[in-house]
Amino acid sequence: MKIVVTGSTGNIGQALVPLLHEAGEDVLAVSRRPRSEGLPAAVRHAQADVGDSAGMRPVLEGADALFLLLGGELNGAGEDPDALLGAALDGGVKRIVLVSSQINATRPEARSHTRLREFEAAVRASGADFTILRPGGFASNAFAWADAVRTRRTVFAPFGDVALPVIDPADIAAVAAAVLREDGHAGRTYELTGPEAVTPREQTAAIARALGEEVAFVELSREQARAHLAQFMPEEVLDGTLDILGRPLPGEQVISPDVERVLGRPARPFGEWVARSLPAFR
Repeated sequence: MKIVVTGSTGNIGQALVPLLHEAGEDVLAVSRRPRSEGLPAAVRHAQADVGDSAGMRPVLEGADALFLLLGGELNGAGEDPDALLGAALDGGVKRIVLVSSQINATRPEARSHTRLREFEAAVRASGADFTILRPGGFASNAFAWADAVRTRRTVFAPFGDVALPVIDPADIAAVAAAVLREDGHAGRTYELTGPEAVTPREQTAAIARALGEEVAFVELSREQARAHLAQFMPEEVLDGTLDILGRPLPGEQVISPDVERVLGRPARPFGEWVARSLPAFR
């Protein structure tokens, strides 16, 4: 089976491509950047942009399945989703796996995720077999603390005692690999979380244990956190992001069984992600 993987250089794609390749699938890794050094040598790569359906047409030709992940800016504006999905169907794609967000279930009016909701609706109406993955917060968001941990052995974050069940992106990749290759997932929507809710303070402690050194936790006020996020996050999504981190809805703190349901094993805990990612914090 020929599987096109978009976002192949991201947190999910970097784990998904090797999984599919090792399973014997014909993988075409797609990214806007040039070929990544971490890509398996035997895997083909195409430089293309999912926001440009015309440029994606030759990439999708002859494909059986498409793993669809939108880059950050595509969450805001761009072509009608039907343009890309039309190119996929014309190319022969019969199975689509879309990475969406838990927020589309818990906060269906959130402005920050309007574009993802449009893609969800288009994928459902496409006529292809589809599966929608709705992960919660990523464990890899802790990479934002890496520089401060390396240089000051300190984590600066708001809402130190608010717990969320963050998910290891490698688990999202494992679920994606399963639903791309196996039957029985068509029409399903899976909410993906970690196996336990952890606070920023507890995440800091996990990093400290892995390093074998003390790491301080400094709690930022909401205003301080907003000023920091405003340096790289669009204004219209700032307060919504802080609401999720600081005042999560009950559904955003629930531990979903879907990772274990698909993979037959529990989701990986945050500490396991830290152990694998430790070089970033040393």
